[in-house]
Amino acid sequence: MSTTPGRSDAGLLYRRYLSAVMLHGHASAKACDLGATDLYALNILELTGPMTPGELGTRTGLTTGPTTRLIDRLEQAGYVRRVPAPDDRRKVIVEPIGKPAELDQVMAPARQKVGAILAGYSAEQLDVLFDYFDRAAHAYQEAAELLRSDSGAVCP
Repeated sequence: MSTTPGRSDAGLLYRRYLSAVMLHGHASAKACDLGATDLYALNILELTGPMTPGELGTRTGLTTGPTTRLIDRLEQAGYVRRVPAPDDRRKVIVEPIGKPAELDQVMAPARQKVGAILAGYSAEQLDVLFDYFDRAAHAYQEAAELLRSDSGAVCP
């Protein structure tokens, strides 16, 4: 008899998975002498490319002041730079120029373990998993946008 939660415990299993991913992200950031939000911001910039401080603030959930301090920290560490926007000199664009040298080393054990897990799946199963990851990412992004707007707020 397996002690691993099954489909009947899907919500619990999924929450445990998300919690583990978040905890790993926090631990990885700390191991690289970064805050979790700093590492998250670097990931956003790496995935989507340069953006305005306002866009970065929206994506990280930070207001103007904390976003400015975030960018200052990342700039001082040599991970981003502020450049004038090509279409409007009054605007600034934040662009990634590096990442912590030790980040790949810190992430390697988890990546290897997940890689070994994925290696046990067939090509068809991997197609389903990757389709899920892509669709779920869009669903979470849309849900976050809804929560950021007044129409999606549910907490008092």
